Amino acid sequence: MQMRIEASDLPGRACGPDTDFPGFTDIHVGVQRKDRPGELLGPHPGDAASATWTLECTAAPGAEGGIEVAGPYIQNRLGGRFVYLSWGTVDEAGTFTMFRRAKLMFADIDPDVLAAAARTGYLVGRLGLTDAKGQPLCGRVRPPQITWSATDGS
Repeated sequence: MQMRIEASDLPGRACGPDTDFPGFTDIHVGVQRKDRPGELLGPHPGDAASATWTLECTAAPGAEGGIEVAGPYIQNRLGGRFVYLSWGTVDEAGTFTMFRRAKLMFADIDPDVLAAAARTGYLVGRLGLTDAKGQPLCGRVRPPQITWSATDGS
């Protein structure tokens, strides 16, 4: 199965400080590889018009029903399976230093949508990446902040 994450409304390359945010410059976002926080798929600058990532996954019936999704970018921790969108800065040498993450939980996907995606082979998540304060979106991202759909791949 392929999972495509389509993001819009990125917060910008620089975000100033706020009461709970120290502020950063040269901001980028990418999908974190499982158990490798420093390894990202497709980092995009924070001022990009949009960002899209395609993840190769497997989808199989779960031991307790439903669909289990696995792959190199699917985290599997207590509380379930999810994808991390990692926010960080990039220095002059190109080194990414993470400062926050958004968590896209599979438990938040409608079971019928996930089952349909397992059949068609395509799951799409669409979300905006700027929070209400104008900063990079972080924490658990739930519908309606993200919409999930099964597609035919077109």
